[in-house]
Amino acid sequence: MEDTAAVALVLTTISTEEHAETLARQLLEERLIACSTVIGAAASHYWWGGTITSETEAVLLLKTRSDLVEQLQQRILELHPYNVPEVIVLQPSAVSDAYAAWVEESTKRSQH
Repeated sequence: MEDTAAVALVLTTISTEEHAETLARQLLEERLIACSTVIGAAASHYWWGGTITSETEAVLLLKTRSDLVEQLQQRILELHPYNVPEVIVLQPSAVSDAYAAWVEESTKRSQH
C-alpha cells in the first residue's frame, strides 16, 4: 500500500447534480483531480442565517494528489456558487499502489 501522503479525498456539496458535474468537469480539465464521484439527492440539514435549513444537495467526492489539495481548495472556492462552500479534506490511511499511481498519472499536466 502507498503511503498516505500520495492521495487525498476532498468532499464538497453543491445544489444539484448538474452543478456537481460541471464543477467536476472543470477540475478534471485543469488536472486538479483524477476522478470525481457525484452522489445525488443527499438530504442536508444545517444552520444558516440563524435558522435550521433543509435542502437537497449533491455530494461531490474528489480524488487528487495530496500536493494539489491547496490549489484544488482555492479553485473550488473560486468556482463554487455557495457563499460558504463545504470543503473537507480527508487523508486516507492507506491507498492501493495501483490507484495511487493512477491518481498521480491522471493529474499530470501535458508536457506539450
